[in-house]
Amino acid sequence: MNVITAFFEKHGHDILVHTYEHVYLCFFTLVIAVAIAVPVGILLAHCRWRPVVSSTMLGASVVQTVPSLALIALIVVLCAQIGWPTLGTLPAMIALVLYALLPILRNTYTGLRQLDPATLEVARGMGMRPRQILFQVELPLALPVIMAGIRTATVWTIGIATLCTLIGAGGLGDLIMRGLRSIQIDYLLAGTIPAALMAIVADGILAWVERWLTPQT
Repeated sequence: MNVITAFFEKHGHDILVHTYEHVYLCFFTLVIAVAIAVPVGILLAHCRWRPVVSSTMLGASVVQTVPSLALIALIVVLCAQIGWPTLGTLPAMIALVLYALLPILRNTYTGLRQLDPATLEVARGMGMRPRQILFQVELPLALPVIMAGIRTATVWTIGIATLCTLIGAGGLGDLIMRGLRSIQIDYLLAGTIPAALMAIVADGILAWVERWLTPQT
């Protein structure tokens, strides 16, 4: 017990500060990713041009093949070329958004495409307009699949965000890097444990949101 008390006396303030930075970075990253990927997934699900769908999915998939550290470095270089800040939140958020897009985009597209056509025909037969069908039938039925993609993206983002300390974005990665440089396990634990708990808590919250939004049958 004394060990735990001493640990929090030494690292408690740093954990709070860097956890706040981590939450800030991940939250806005996911908001942006959802705002981009869900509408694009809806458009692709209703798109009749297969080459457009294939090329969009391929582009999102290619980003996932790039190692996270390499992607962050690439974004820094691109920001330098166009005169944007190369350190801090902006390049970190761009890299994280790119990584978060694929699971949300893919699950939105899959969730809408796998709906029973007979259900949609019934909705049309009732005189519902396309917008009404989308928001009252398609999205509620596809919600569990879409939320699964958002939950996956959330866990990925929280983990990859620890690397963004390398470009001055803050977060719990600062504590992990401090532990690595000083070879002190307490700093490593101070950064790793809150990040792992954050991922678990965020996944649990999103699971509750999914149950709350899913229509009861």
